[in-house]
Amino acid sequence: MKIYGLQKMTLLDFPGHVACTVFTGGCNYRCPFCHNYELVDGTAEPLMDEEELLAFLKKRTGLLDGVAITGGEPCLSGDLISFVRRIREMGFPVKLDTNGCFPDVLEALLSGGLISYAAMDIKNSPERYAATVGLDRIDLAPVERSMALLRNSGIDYELRTTVVKELHSADDFRAIGPWIQGAPRYFLQCFTDRDTVPFSGLSAPSAEELKTYAEIVRPYVGSVEIRGVEV
Repeated sequence: MKIYGLQKMTLLDFPGHVACTVFTGGCNYRCPFCHNYELVDGTAEPLMDEEELLAFLKKRTGLLDGVAITGGEPCLSGDLISFVRRIREMGFPVKLDTNGCFPDVLEALLSGGLISYAAMDIKNSPERYAATVGLDRIDLAPVERSMALLRNSGIDYELRTTVVKELHSADDFRAIGPWIQGAPRYFLQCFTDRDTVPFSGLSAPSAEELKTYAEIVRPYVGSVEIRGVEV
């Protein structure tokens, strides 16, 4: 496993844990609002290899109590399962970020008891999904299977949508609500522009728009929260 980034300590990425965040490379999506596009398009160079990361974790035993794995899309890596298993053998709980396109990998991680928390992206309503992730077309069956796996897994998890003014509307959230019904928690993440975002001209929704979208989805899920803006 090649590691493309490492945040050595975070109190935010893995709820209830003092964790580090590990960034993997590669993604099957081409989201125009991606904050980590250098991990997607192959321009980023690996920061370290698996052995170096495990050596770092060994030194942080007693200081960290969790590892969050994000990307890119971690489930693209053929050695993700063995990598997570090695982290778990060191005693660290693992949180996985995923876009849900690789349910077989997710199922293997869940059935092996290898992850204790997951965050899965819901990019948009089904009708606008392909355009939102930068593709001409998309099969959403794997995404739906991943949602079902998490719903029946027994682990804690969240679904989340990065909201971009130019890509999301109230009608989209009227479709998202029933689609994700039963999720324990759902987060609306406010888009923020950065130098690493591949497309210009995108902007954040207003706080009022975010509150409206949250109220639309609220009847369908356990809780709804907004990240990235004061509301």
